[in-house]
Amino acid sequence: MRYDWELLLRLLREVQQSANHSFKPRRYAEEHALELEGRGEPMPNLDSLRAEAADYESILFEGGFMVARPEEEGGTGENFVLTERGQRLLEILDGRHPQSAGLRQRLDDQGAAALVPETFDGLLARP
Repeated sequence: MRYDWELLLRLLREVQQSANHSFKPRRYAEEHALELEGRGEPMPNLDSLRAEAADYESILFEGGFMVARPEEEGGTGENFVLTERGQRLLEILDGRHPQSAGLRQRLDDQGAAALVPETFDGLLARP
């Protein structure tokens, strides 16, 4: 399995902006597909992309990359906030981490295990 890092990046950015409204991964997947098409890339299968985004929501939540947004921060019970782990993933994917390229490759090398908390944290702990 190989993660769609661009879709994950989109979801992480939406988590940051989700105060006072529900997190909608399927809609974000559709918008992502339209952006790809707008850049001249082939339009992905929307049903598959929507399902993948919903799976990513579960992976990010269960892996501790995001948690339910507190009510005092605009939480609705259907939106999230990034944890420290999620913030680190966002920094890697958007290129703000000083070693983003190398870390992204190491994440790719891990396949499906890349977002398992112990694997992810271990990759960041290595020099």
